[in-house]
Amino acid sequence: MTLRSPSVSVTYAQNGSSTKSNELGMRAMQERAYEKRGEQYLLIKSPPASGKSRALMFIALDKLQNQGLKQAIVVVPEKSIGSSFNDEPLSDFGFWADWNVAPKWNLCNSPDTDGGKVKSVGAFLESDDRVLVCTHATFRFAVEQLGVDAFDDRLIAVDEFHHVSASEDSILGSQLNEFIARDRVHVVAMTGSYFRGDAVPILTPENEAKFDTITYTYYEQLNGYKYLKTLDIGYFFYSGSYADDILKVLDPNEKTIVHIPNVNSRESTKDKHREVEHIIDALGDWQGTDPATGFQLVKTPEGKLLRIADLVDDEPVKRDKVSGALKDPNHKDNRDHVDIIIALGMAKEGFDWIWCEHALTVGYRASLTEIVQIIGRATRDAKGKVSARFTNLIAEPDASESAITEAVNDTLKAIAASLLMEQVLAPRFNFTPKTAQSGPVEGFDYGEGGYDANKENIGFSEESGQFQIEIRGLAMPNSKEAERICQEDLNEVITAFVQDKTAIERGLFDEELVPEELTQVRMGKIVGAKFPELEAEDQEAVRQHAIAALNLTQKAKEVALSIPDDDEQAGSNTALIDGVRKFAMDVRELDIDLIDRINPFGEAYSILAKTMSEESLKQVAAVISAKKVQLTPEEARDLARRAVKFKQERGRLPSITSADAWEKKMAEGVAFLARMKQEAANG
Repeated sequence: MTLRSPSVSVTYAQNGSSTKSNELGMRAMQERAYEKRGEQYLLIKSPPASGKSRALMFIALDKLQNQGLKQAIVVVPEKSIGSSFNDEPLSDFGFWADWNVAPKWNLCNSPDTDGGKVKSVGAFLESDDRVLVCTHATFRFAVEQLGVDAFDDRLIAVDEFHHVSASEDSILGSQLNEFIARDRVHVVAMTGSYFRGDAVPILTPENEAKFDTITYTYYEQLNGYKYLKTLDIGYFFYSGSYADDILKVLDPNEKTIVHIPNVNSRESTKDKHREVEHIIDALGDWQGTDPATGFQLVKTPEGKLLRIADLVDDEPVKRDKVSGALKDPNHKDNRDHVDIIIALGMAKEGFDWIWCEHALTVGYRASLTEIVQIIGRATRDAKGKVSARFTNLIAEPDASESAITEAVNDTLKAIAASLLMEQVLAPRFNFTPKTAQSGPVEGFDYGEGGYDANKENIGFSEESGQFQIEIRGLAMPNSKEAERICQEDLNEVITAFVQDKTAIERGLFDEELVPEELTQVRMGKIVGAKFPELEAEDQEAVRQHAIAALNLTQKAKEVALSIPDDDEQAGSNTALIDGVRKFAMDVRELDIDLIDRINPFGEAYSILAKTMSEESLKQVAAVISAKKVQLTPEEARDLARRAVKFKQERGRLPSITSADAWEKKMAEGVAFLARMKQEAANG
């Protein structure tokens, strides 16, 4: 029996909009990007499989034909992704030109060393040809040798932009900043990953502000599919060896990519080949190897013959044969070509197997970007594929382990990753303060009875996949930058918050926690550190918007969790939409104080308690409570500042004997500071 208890399950409308093309042959995301084709600096944030490479082709051809640019250089992170930019007969689908790359200018296919490829880049710049494709590495060396000015009046398109960073170690990142400083090139940057929380920023903030951002959300992408309806994200814990427990989550009837753990991780047995043998053995009886593809043939106890591709085998001849069979274009539309792929470092970014229904990852992945990419393998639309899921299988912390703290940290990080994926999969939130002037926004459905002028309303647009949510007392951003963050970058703020160890530890395991300590103090501190250039009022507006987005998603999840496991709706419901509405209807007033009083990690704890053994849960709680810290002077100062605001609103200071936990906490902060001053005065 396979376990089915996802931490989040999202159901989509299957309206076909994201796969439908307009008269120019553009899908929804490509059309949105093309509308911004005149911008000098463009950042396209869009999920895997949404058509970013073709969007670039449309934009690049316009820049070459109509905007006076000489050439387009497409830069990809690895050679295999270069094939995404092969010739495309775009005119067959209604566009006014075709995309052509002369074979000698697709340097991803060149057998040359990087040194030889740099010469090719130089030759291309001197030629009359229009398009070159190369790797990030080749481009870096070319810029170092030829200089930034050699690329004047050209388009530089960087695919998988999350590989770049503004750190001093990232040569490509600093080169991009030089290009922008010189201001003689156009840049189109593309990424399928929504987080920069696990790395330094890609660009300096002032340069990032120059980019016009096109955001196409996961929700829009999946909502507009024709076949895929439900996506589940979940994590499960096991004890002992994962190979013994893997069939609890691996269903042999689902097309699955299994990523076994990195050899340096806690989950690894340190013998990756034995792990693959264990998985194959657990699935059934080995029947030999297919001579044509190199796939392992395994008969299940039910008599089904599974075709398993082993990409973990290091033997070049074997692995190349299997890898080649997976890429064989003749089998691209053949659902029965392969059933299960077992990989370690492969089959992630840029790997295209539309039939994949389950991405099963063993062990915690340190990079959120990597998790997004792995999930992207399962979210392709394919005929007959109605559901997809991502499962993270994690080792339960074991009391006998010397590295118990590391095990606990991995558990917390896996929960953080799950919370972030929920935000990515949710519809987009547009927040607005409820005032006497508030009214309905066109295109939004306000549910039964329509818009109510006497209450905070929640509207939803099926077409755009967006919420319009009224919140009483909500602070709105004043500056353009704060407005941009509230519209485009709330997930960046939420990433920093849920990855903050203090926040997640206390949110999950501190029984004395007053939620405002996290939602106001901790989140406020994170926003202040992330955006120090913003005025205090703007920082507060960003804080409120971020915590509202996180907490409303968490409250929506309660609807999914409240459905009994044997209910036919379980695992297939519109929880994220119905749940937000239900929560708003159930409360007397949807105001920012109410949202601040929700523990953002409360629902995550409910899931943890379901999936982890009681013994392990106690173990984790004990490790965390052992390092509980007292109030710091900095936190006391923050509480005192909020106490001043409380006095302005109520005409009195917070009381230390108050029944309200948050008021009491603010009073403790004031008392702590008073004690500090007294002690300093007494020497």
